Amino acid sequence: MKLLNKGAYLRAGLITLITLIVLNIAGANPAYAVQKKATDTSVSAADVTFTDIPTAADSIAIRKKQADSVKKAEAAKASKAPAAASKTAEKPKSLWQIFIEGLLGGFTAVILPCIYPLLPLTVSFFTKKSGSKSKAVMQSLIYGVSIIVIYVTLGLLISIIFGSDALNELATNGIFNIFFFLLLIVFGISFLGAFEITLPSSLANKLDANSDKGGLAGIFFMASTLVVVSFSCTGPIIGTLLVDAASKGDRLGPAMGMFGFSLALALPFTIFALFPSALKTLPKSGGWLNSVKVVLGFLELAFALKFLSNVDLAYHWNWFDREIFLSLWIAIGLLIGLYLIGKIKFSHDSDVKYLSIPRTFLAIITFAFVIYMIPGLWGAPLKSISAFLPPEATQDFNLSAIPDGSGSSSAAAPSAAIPASIGERKYASNYTRIKTKGLDAWYDYDQALQVSKALHKPILIDFTGFNCVNCRKMEANVWSDPQVFSRIKNDFVLLQLVVDDKAELPAAEHFVSDYSGKKITTLGGKWSNLEAQRFNSNSQPLYVMLDSDGNLLKDASGAEIPTSPANYDIASYLKFLDSGVAAYKK
Repeated sequence: MKLLNKGAYLRAGLITLITLIVLNIAGANPAYAVQKKATDTSVSAADVTFTDIPTAADSIAIRKKQADSVKKAEAAKASKAPAAASKTAEKPKSLWQIFIEGLLGGFTAVILPCIYPLLPLTVSFFTKKSGSKSKAVMQSLIYGVSIIVIYVTLGLLISIIFGSDALNELATNGIFNIFFFLLLIVFGISFLGAFEITLPSSLANKLDANSDKGGLAGIFFMASTLVVVSFSCTGPIIGTLLVDAASKGDRLGPAMGMFGFSLALALPFTIFALFPSALKTLPKSGGWLNSVKVVLGFLELAFALKFLSNVDLAYHWNWFDREIFLSLWIAIGLLIGLYLIGKIKFSHDSDVKYLSIPRTFLAIITFAFVIYMIPGLWGAPLKSISAFLPPEATQDFNLSAIPDGSGSSSAAAPSAAIPASIGERKYASNYTRIKTKGLDAWYDYDQALQVSKALHKPILIDFTGFNCVNCRKMEANVWSDPQVFSRIKNDFVLLQLVVDDKAELPAAEHFVSDYSGKKITTLGGKWSNLEAQRFNSNSQPLYVMLDSDGNLLKDASGAEIPTSPANYDIASYLKFLDSGVAAYKK
């Protein structure tokens, strides 16, 4: 193997950023329990508060019969709560998370073939044109700030055009998910070299002509020219960031994502203007730049599958199972590995005469990840990527064991203990694809109250969703613990309310929400309205414990752990469950 040049180690660090993009597109932190106030996040295992909650929360007729005091309390709560009860997105990502993802995307864009070769050219231009180092640095700063202004303006326009409500609803909207899926497929194919996505050349020519004016305006138009001519490389990254920020962030998400992206893009131009001699340490442009682009194209294809899975689950198509999803990811992973070691090549690629250290390590990581995914085809939980995968219940062939070792998926209580008058589990056929193996949940609020009275057990409501990545992560990392699983199975009546189910309610059950003023026509909308109106929350997962009359057993506003490692802490979740059982026994 030939001796690497001294810039190879820098190249290794830059290329490795690609692998971080997918890993950082994870969901927000889960909500462990209902919040008493939107800003209350302290832990309090002993605090037990009893609050009356009507047994038919989502029935208009019964609401009208409620006591005047309850109506006033609900009206007061509705006036302080978020605007729309029909929002069903999982807990939004923080602006900090979106900024970091944008930053990683920007650093990745820097090492793509449309931008990387421009670094020395642009810095040399400022150095020679200005005549002095101080002037060159100032012009580079203005150039960098101009790039940031252009991209942040784009993010703000996205927010203004769609608005916060529309952005929050993108995560479960079928049309938008299909659109995003197709968009990312196009981006991926573009990165693989089939074609280039470019803006009109006339626009680039006009901006380039204006850049000759000189002064601040000329520098701004230079930055605009860079944005336009590099769009074939940056467009797919920008599109992916905007899709993710818009569907999982708040109103300022797209702007914050673009700020992180543009900051990472602008920093190298400014830094190398300060230290021009450092340009000599950069690895020379070459075939490795296109390799970065191709690998990123494969990752775009892999990420696109998540949006297709979202639609499949929410609309009950029932054909995109977990093993199909995994098979496609395994195939994409194998292609990446074979590409990295030079066994496959695209039209724009140069020959790989030898394996460099960065290629070797990336190939090892890729093949190891593929091997890790293979047992998932037979039901292995794959906890590290469970948030991205369809639920385990979609697996046709599942050899995984039930966590408590019972070897049976039967509920804790025999069916004979449940009165025949309660009837069949309502809506159960809708949720076979998200059913947790070994747990028999109920899916209707009123029916769960009846079961709770018959079995003398408290209710654990799990506000969940087909497209909720944090719900899948909780189920794979916390519910799979034998102690947690045993408590849920034996000590509670599990009520799972899926807030993004698009199944239509019978016409007789349509109603106008007293909370949001919107007409509720879907089953998911019914449970989303219940979550927002009764529990002042619209994020998932949300866990609420009730007694047999529908009263809140524990004001568990403190059950959410703010620090990331503790969000999926089994001991905290056990304490939360135990406090509910203790309150019920009192």
